[in-house]
Amino acid sequence: MVRVTCAVSSRRRRKKILKQAKGFFGDRKNHIRQTKNALMMAMAYNYIHRKKKKAEFRKLWTQRINVASRACGISYSKLIHGLSLAKCSVNRKMLADLAVNDPDSFSALAETAKKALG
Repeated sequence: MVRVTCAVSSRRRRKKILKQAKGFFGDRKNHIRQTKNALMMAMAYNYIHRKKKKAEFRKLWTQRINVASRACGISYSKLIHGLSLAKCSVNRKMLADLAVNDPDSFSALAETAKKALG
């Protein structure tokens, strides 16, 4: 009987793993056993941090809105509450963008929130 090694598929599988580990440091880039472990951890961290990134951006938007709203003479929480009372549906991402790039529009929204609060 001829010995079957599955050499083509084994090599293909290993090459795929080594290709994903491009840029890794030391033995983690060219020794298959260490590469597999490093790659599994890298993928796990990648998944976790994709979720974390959303929370970090929301924090950044909140800080930007807070600074700009205090410059307009209203606190962040009152601004958000006033905008919801005024039925102004602008999300935090857009508010933060207005605060940085178009302060005049943001101050107009802050005045709308102040009027809605009474």
